Amino acid sequence: MPILASLIAAVVPMTFYMILLWRLDKYEKEPFGQVLKHFLWGAIGAIILALIASSLFSSAIGIIFPSIIVVGLLEAILIAPIVEEATKGIFLLRSYKSNHFDNITDGLVYGGAIGLGFGMTENFLYFFVYGVDFESWLSLVIIRSIFSAVMHCIATATLGMFLAMYKFNISPIRFILPVAGYAIAVFIHFMWNLSVSFESTFFLGLLFLIVMIVFFFGVFFLSLANERKIILSELGSEREISLIAPSHIEILSSLKRNRKGWINEEYRKLYITLAIKYAFRKHQLKNSAGKKKEFYEKEIDALKLKLNEIVVKIKNDFTGVNN
Repeated sequence: MPILASLIAAVVPMTFYMILLWRLDKYEKEPFGQVLKHFLWGAIGAIILALIASSLFSSAIGIIFPSIIVVGLLEAILIAPIVEEATKGIFLLRSYKSNHFDNITDGLVYGGAIGLGFGMTENFLYFFVYGVDFESWLSLVIIRSIFSAVMHCIATATLGMFLAMYKFNISPIRFILPVAGYAIAVFIHFMWNLSVSFESTFFLGLLFLIVMIVFFFGVFFLSLANERKIILSELGSEREISLIAPSHIEILSSLKRNRKGWINEEYRKLYITLAIKYAFRKHQLKNSAGKKKEFYEKEIDALKLKLNEIVVKIKNDFTGVNN
């Protein structure tokens, strides 16, 4: 099929998925530039590394197994999951240390963005090379856009989730979490590639991935629900010192915060951003040690000062109205 049609068919769905994933993070959205950076790593950096590493492993296996069919199956079922999840995930090993990487939701968003970028480039190559006629091309577009590329998203998002759990865990056995996350990501990838490699198990592969998609969204929304609990709990504890008005706590932890009119529009968005970040930082402080703990202590103090400035303005507005 023409290169332009294949490019559009690869780029549009994955870009849409990435934006949707970013927008689902409703309490503290990550900077879009950071999400895009992860997406581009998957689309370019991870693909290049995967092609190099896969060719080296394939050459080594080709020496042991002379059969092209056997080598092809091993490449798809064994090499691809191990290599591709490593090249996608290596960027997360750098980014999870960032101050932008705050919780499980962030791990899902950043990991998912990498997977979608990888899936986009891989889709383009498949559409262009294997779409010999319109019917086969359309079939590839549908299957790979709905399933294969989404598999990459879910697998790498899983690693991102486990890295987030590792970052905010002070247990002595926390070091097993990144290994477990990578192993599960490889397993998801392996199960998908194994099932779709044979016509007799293709339908089972589709069922497996549908279950994984449901599981992914379940984890995502559970993470958001937990974030709401954190906001309610951490801001609720501020009632004693009147930093956050009790009537505002429920608003800040719900979509009501996006409505105009409950406080002065001039500083509503800033108030929301500072209050939610303040709640998250207080929670993260409880699960940190060493330099991370010092960082969160300083940031909490800085956020508290900024929040106090806005609280004073809110009280002045209220006094002015009553007068």
